[in-house]
Amino acid sequence: MLDDDNVAAIIVGAGQGLRMGKTKKKQYMSLGGLPMLSRTLCAFDRCRAVQEIFLVIPEEDRHFCRHAILGSIQIYKPVHLVKGGASRQESVLNGLESTKGRFRFVVIHDGVRPLVKPEKISECIGMAKKHGACILAMPTTDTVKAIDVKNNTITSTLKRSKLQMAQTPQAFHYADILEAHRFAKGNNYIGTDDAELLEKTGGKVMVIPGDIFNIKITTEKDLKIARALVSKESIYKISGIATQKTSHYDD
Repeated sequence: MLDDDNVAAIIVGAGQGLRMGKTKKKQYMSLGGLPMLSRTLCAFDRCRAVQEIFLVIPEEDRHFCRHAILGSIQIYKPVHLVKGGASRQESVLNGLESTKGRFRFVVIHDGVRPLVKPEKISECIGMAKKHGACILAMPTTDTVKAIDVKNNTITSTLKRSKLQMAQTPQAFHYADILEAHRFAKGNNYIGTDDAELLEKTGGKVMVIPGDIFNIKITTEKDLKIARALVSKESIYKISGIATQKTSHYDD
């Protein structure tokens, strides 16, 4: 019988980073003296609600991640390296299946959101334990228009009060999100995030306030913003990261 407090974190770091326009994959780029992906791992290592971490990476980067990503920090929780897929959605499914059903809940996070706060991870997990699923989201501050792309004209103006920008982490009951991912795979359905897949199978997802600093680093501009945030401890402080070689991980 599984413990209700059993939570696995699936960190998705298998992307190619093509929109960054660099030869080096964006998840490996330096952020405040550490690889971006290493900072993401540290946030989940510091979150007490998480027991184990499953890091999904490109198979060809396994040696690099073992030494350059995990080897640059001290990680106290077990970290398992998982082979990524051809898409983010496939990579998440690989991560889910690699846990072998040992966890009642999972929290899924983009590896290129390195400024996530451990307390936000815990809050998201706590709500998922109560309601089955939860994500972080931020209200949109801009007016959003629906566009006829072919004619480059506005078709409607969407009500801003009903719109929010989804973030990760996203936490779920393991059995529910696994079923949703397998259903999507079987029906060749591609969602924009994991919550959408659960919605498609009839699941309800709670939403809690995200964090303005929890940005997804996709472009060079995003990276510059993240570096500015990390350099200004008065704006955003990342503490407790020990730059010592880890000894607690496996393949």
